[in-house]
Amino acid sequence: MLKKFKLTDGLLYRQAKLVCENIIPYQEKILNDEVEDAAPSHAITNFKNAAYLNKHGHKAENGDFYGQVFQDSDVAKWIEAAAYSLLIKPDAELEKRIDEMCDIIAEAQEADGYLDTYITLARPTEKFKNLLEAHELYCSGHMMEAAVALYEVTGNRKLLNVMEKNADLLYRHFITDGAEGYPGHPEIELALMRLYHTTGNEKYRELAAHFINVRGVDSDFFLKEAEKRDWTVWNVNPRKTESNQSHLPVREQTDAKGHAVRAAYLYTAMADVAIETGEEALSKACFKLFDSIANRQMYITGGIGSTRHGEAFSTDYDLPSDTAYCETCASIGLAFFTLRLLKMKRQGIYADVMERAIFNTVLAGIELDGKKFFYVNPVEVIPGVSGKTAAHRRALPQRFKWHSCACCPPNAARFFASIANYAWDEQDGVLYSNIFTAGELTLSNVSVDVETSYPFGDTVKYTVKSGRAKLGIHIPQFTLNNYSITAQGKLEDGYYYVDVKEGDVITLKLDMTPRVNRCNIKVASNSGKAAITVGPIVYCAEGADNEGEVFGFTLDSSADLELKAEAPAQIGGFSEAAYDLGEVYTITATGTELVCDEPQALYFSDGYREEKRQIKLIPYFMWGNRGLNQMRVWLPIK
Repeated sequence: MLKKFKLTDGLLYRQAKLVCENIIPYQEKILNDEVEDAAPSHAITNFKNAAYLNKHGHKAENGDFYGQVFQDSDVAKWIEAAAYSLLIKPDAELEKRIDEMCDIIAEAQEADGYLDTYITLARPTEKFKNLLEAHELYCSGHMMEAAVALYEVTGNRKLLNVMEKNADLLYRHFITDGAEGYPGHPEIELALMRLYHTTGNEKYRELAAHFINVRGVDSDFFLKEAEKRDWTVWNVNPRKTESNQSHLPVREQTDAKGHAVRAAYLYTAMADVAIETGEEALSKACFKLFDSIANRQMYITGGIGSTRHGEAFSTDYDLPSDTAYCETCASIGLAFFTLRLLKMKRQGIYADVMERAIFNTVLAGIELDGKKFFYVNPVEVIPGVSGKTAAHRRALPQRFKWHSCACCPPNAARFFASIANYAWDEQDGVLYSNIFTAGELTLSNVSVDVETSYPFGDTVKYTVKSGRAKLGIHIPQFTLNNYSITAQGKLEDGYYYVDVKEGDVITLKLDMTPRVNRCNIKVASNSGKAAITVGPIVYCAEGADNEGEVFGFTLDSSADLELKAEAPAQIGGFSEAAYDLGEVYTITATGTELVCDEPQALYFSDGYREEKRQIKLIPYFMWGNRGLNQMRVWLPIK
């Protein structure tokens, strides 16, 4: 829907605009090492160094590889984001710079189609010998996605030619020559499916399915691979097969395990192949894995991957707040997966989870000015502990300008630049409105305008400007028991189906009443606590609004929650970068605070009392924009 739906207003429009105006130019400077006090990238220089080596037969002075083995993917994701941004904000100079970057990448590609600057510069004799760690296929996958995006938006085939040549090499290696193996980090599978849909080349679909079909069949593959080489990247234990989802053949996997981003990318590719082939066994595996995630291993914020050990799923109902990992990339991957599940089975639950991840964890991954980023998205922050102790080392209380492992910032950029794909999609003659956002949808048979301030408003208005169509409008779970719509239609599995024609105006009213959410008692850290949501937005208490203290507060379950629309300037403490958010909902809750006569006492049996007080809550995605603060999502309640 990238070329068919133009966002015009609201939170997601603001975020897409932020990508165009702030994030893409900022990240371009980062990739060129032009931002002071930011972790160096050197990613573009790696491509230049590889190009120099290919041309001259020897390395340039200071021409060694720098950074993570997957550093190439940062450039690929930036190109993809920049390509999408051209649809939102045409920019001839940016398009020229993208083209120049594609020239450098083409020059870095070896004659046979191989493309990976780490191997080319650091280990030229070790191609495909460390699939577990070296991320060659992962980097190829991201560059394929960038090539597809650039071609679809601009018609520029330069990078697409490069990546077709690379994909042809991979096909020869793994299919024609029969080399064993599959990627340690899934990604290329979904990328190959995108490449197949763009080019129509059946080899790419075959290779994608091959990587899925062989994964975990020989669960000792990575162990055997490690025994054949005398080098490693991170000393990853090849016996820990759950970490990369190779412990079982994919059709036998029922529980989400291991590295959360790898899992989400793999499951997305499995769904892609299942959609294409109609295979029931693969589809069933996808639905079971979604159930494992959404019903037993997902944070209320749509975050997944609860432990920093392996950036992974741990076990059912293990969802600690202060050490929550919830990598931004993992929630982006969850949005990828749920969008595919909607194609497989049109049920509202998949759209519910998708928007929960988008409006909370993915949004929170970016500072409101677009120039700082979270890798980890904790659900509770304790200054002096968060980011300091060994257990909390990764749960940083403030965003960074960049990360040495910088997968999340450009991933978030490409995601929000392509957000139109998640708001609307089309299948079997039905137009599906999955996520409400203001904009103009223009297809050959119908044109629809959408007016809404969602998620900070309760009304969505669809005006059919021309043509006719069948709409499937997502009715979110939070409002299923209380909504109204001015059209005769049918509600089925969380979607309201209605036939529309030119001149029709459909108004949907949603229930945006604040909701107090409890948690399964198996989640021990949330015992006796509640989290507050309004629509898809999760709320948190931050010290900046509450005299610095949120941990002494207990919510009164019988008290009303006061909902108020406020601009960031009214809330206070936010920079002007936040002002274009417009009005957002805030909540004032009533409860009590525990006060002790000896506030430094560690334990006490007397000399304390409960005093009535109020606490203010803001949308979770806005936290961490006003300096170092306490933050809490789950509040004690009585």
